[in-house]
Amino acid sequence: MSTRVALDTSALMMPVELDVRLFDELERLLGAAELIVPQPVIEELRRLSEKGGTEGTAASVGYDLATERCLVVDTEESYADDALVELAREGSVDYVVTNDRPLRDRVLEASIPVLALRGRNKLAITQP
Repeated sequence: MSTRVALDTSALMMPVELDVRLFDELERLLGAAELIVPQPVIEELRRLSEKGGTEGTAASVGYDLATERCLVVDTEESYADDALVELAREGSVDYVVTNDRPLRDRVLEASIPVLALRGRNKLAITQP
């Protein structure tokens, strides 16, 4: 069974905002993986992309990456962070990628490792 990795909004905006080669980094750390994005993350990216500016551009690119390269899944939760924690608690994913510290802490509490930015443009795994 392949490794399942859930991506949050901040992760999908990293390529533009932080010049991170997100998919290359995930492959470097985990090898082949199934990338999962909860529907509320898609909605959040869509809302942010309407703002314009750098954040809007990053969200627009993140939306395209999510819809083209990831499996979008429905969840019971309608708020993006809660949806990611739900996937972690259910054991539906093996890792969550986020730069959001409160979300990272909640995912670690659910005993799921987190991938987050370390240094300028590399990801690293934090174990629960």
